[in-house]
Amino acid sequence: MRLKPAAACYMLSSMDTPAWVKDAVFYQIFPDRFAKSVRVPKAGYLELWDTPPTTHGYKGGDLLGVVERLDYLQDVGVTALYFNPIFQSGSNHRYHTHDYYKVDPMLGGNEALRRLLDAAHARGMKVVLDGVFNHASRGFFQFHDILENGPQSAYLDWFHVRSFPLYAYHDHGTLGYSAWWNLPALPKFNTDTEAVREFLWNVGTYWLEFGIDGWRLDVPNEIDDAAFWREFRRRCRAVNSACYIVGEIWDDADRWLQGDQFDAVMNYPFTRAAFGFSAARTLEGNEIRRCGLQHITPLDAPAFAREVETLLRRHRPEVTGVQLNLLSSHDTPRALTIVGGDETALRLSLFLLLTFPGAPCLYYGDELGLSGRHDPACRQAMPWDDPAGWNEGLRRYIKTLVALRHRHPALRSGSFKTLAAAGSLYAFAREAEGERLIGVLNVSEEPVTVSFAAEGGQAAELLSGEEALTLRGGVLGGTVKGRSSLLLRLVLDNKKARESPAPYIEKIV
Repeated sequence: MRLKPAAACYMLSSMDTPAWVKDAVFYQIFPDRFAKSVRVPKAGYLELWDTPPTTHGYKGGDLLGVVERLDYLQDVGVTALYFNPIFQSGSNHRYHTHDYYKVDPMLGGNEALRRLLDAAHARGMKVVLDGVFNHASRGFFQFHDILENGPQSAYLDWFHVRSFPLYAYHDHGTLGYSAWWNLPALPKFNTDTEAVREFLWNVGTYWLEFGIDGWRLDVPNEIDDAAFWREFRRRCRAVNSACYIVGEIWDDADRWLQGDQFDAVMNYPFTRAAFGFSAARTLEGNEIRRCGLQHITPLDAPAFAREVETLLRRHRPEVTGVQLNLLSSHDTPRALTIVGGDETALRLSLFLLLTFPGAPCLYYGDELGLSGRHDPACRQAMPWDDPAGWNEGLRRYIKTLVALRHRHPALRSGSFKTLAAAGSLYAFAREAEGERLIGVLNVSEEPVTVSFAAEGGQAAELLSGEEALTLRGGVLGGTVKGRSSLLLRLVLDNKKARESPAPYIEKIV
């Protein structure tokens, strides 16, 4: 059976998004749970590090603990860090902000962030912080003033106050103010008030001046105000023209990615597609429905190819090239849990993550094979003291793919083209700077025999995978084992390569 090349094609064009992002490998850190340093004083009542996490308890992780683990992160190949909120807060996740200008003392304070930035930048690593600008907390000064002074407060217009009493700490009455998801602990800012707008814009620029490299914006779609975000972008870019602005938007983000607001979003549509193809038979539906993913549709190879085509055509190429691609986060079950504990499905998904256009982001501990259901189970402490429990084979697999991404420009900024998709097998090509790489995934349990037309190829080098395909007479062929992937590099005859299109799958048996 001869299959013509599929239509999906992506070419990186001129950039008006931060150039460094397409070359980055991100690592998401939940600060309370990643690592703790003896150099940061600890509170008296902490949960034991290796016990299951709870909704409200603290483990005592801090920013100097991260500094002390930078060697580990570099060994994995990480070049950029995304932190969940770090500002003073009355919650372990710190989305309940008390003071936007003060790093939480439990994390080491502003001086610890200074040391982290200096240490990371000395290694060529970037640091992106979580910006929670839609809502504050009951401990935020202006809201606390309203709690203390009621209708006489000077800050009534900072929030959406409807009535008194506010019932901020009681559940027996209707809230007297607007709150995120109607949670009393999270009063929603009134961003129509000029003083609030200026406050939030100034927070954005203050920390960029301090040295951070970008903002991940928490629920920015709930500040449904394009003018607010345009001004946020303008001011941030005036401080750092290469700062990265990425929004947490789970579905259609077109209106936010027109070049005047955000550079990218957390690419959960990619997450759904990758898992839908690699784990179609083992998806943990109950846990998926509990989180923002809501659903993942099982996909065969042709359906996955259509999803890829949609992803590549949805936005301008310079946006696609800096999307924050991920498999799991603090808001979802762990990746291994989503795929029902099937490590082969996780590896296939990781292969897609680390070879697809955009910036891959690893959630801390996923490289060790951590599992965990929805919050708080997905926010456990990093098991530094139990290396025997690490999945070293999985970590080596990730390190190999990350190293290949760093080594080959085609995987970071090259064109992307679906070569073919049939049944359980999907193949693609990435090409840049005279280099052509071919990725092949077989998600079935059974081996699949394939044959590629490979005009212009003189040899095929196996970069990852357990079996190589053989190049003979311009045809690349062989058998791809079940539940496996492979990445090949074609050694090209440059003249013939220029004259021939990317290879395509000629036959699948």
